[in-house]
Amino acid sequence: GSFIEVLRNRLALSALGVQMLTGLEGPVAIPRQTGQAATSWVGEGVDVSETAPTVDQVNLTPKTLGAFTEFSRRLILQASMDVEQMVRTELATVIALEIDRAALYGLGNTSQPLGLKNVTGINTEDFGADQPTYAELVSMETKVSADNADIGAMSYITNSTIYGGFKTTEKATGTAQFVLEPGGTVNGYGTVRSNQVASGDVFFGVWSQMIMGMWGALDLQVNPYALDKSGGVRVTALQDVDVVVRHPEAFCRGNNTL
Repeated sequence: GSFIEVLRNRLALSALGVQMLTGLEGPVAIPRQTGQAATSWVGEGVDVSETAPTVDQVNLTPKTLGAFTEFSRRLILQASMDVEQMVRTELATVIALEIDRAALYGLGNTSQPLGLKNVTGINTEDFGADQPTYAELVSMETKVSADNADIGAMSYITNSTIYGGFKTTEKATGTAQFVLEPGGTVNGYGTVRSNQVASGDVFFGVWSQMIMGMWGALDLQVNPYALDKSGGVRVTALQDVDVVVRHPEAFCRGNNTL
């Protein structure tokens, strides 16, 4: 009970309403409409021109994330706690944190998901300084709305440094009204603070438009034989996951180094 855990980042996305798809089997293709049917005014006896909406697909393909650790026989003998359970919890935690980070910053290659920052088509706001102004944040909101993508609950997420700046940055000079409002909102929108968000970044969007797919449960394997000569134990954790965005226009990323 006195075990002192390492200080970690808070999970970024768990409180934002990201859509979770669990228990998936095989690749998943979600149809998405990319263009709408057109209308036309016609005269008497003139046929309406044929038109049809266009569609593409949003594809979820499993990417495997893994971690393992080993602990010695002597640690098992001397420890006053359940070492195996502690290791299991540790691996599950680091796996969850990395999935969370990759949903924002993944490179999108064959090994990892494509993070929101790297999704083609999301809106961007080039801040004039390290700390965004109230007007720049409102501009982020406006860009999402201008794309007709304000189709659900919207929230901000940023790191502790910028969140702290929200507390001291006035909406307008001399008003004593600050960007971070009572109740922890920015212009009425919920704001999440997590150091999973990289330096300088502010994300705003409709987070239900992000889909996180999971194939199976977290696979924890305990191998007491890998280190049989020394009596140690190896624990391995594996999770298959992918992240996609339904409508990139539903998000905006702000930074002063765009």
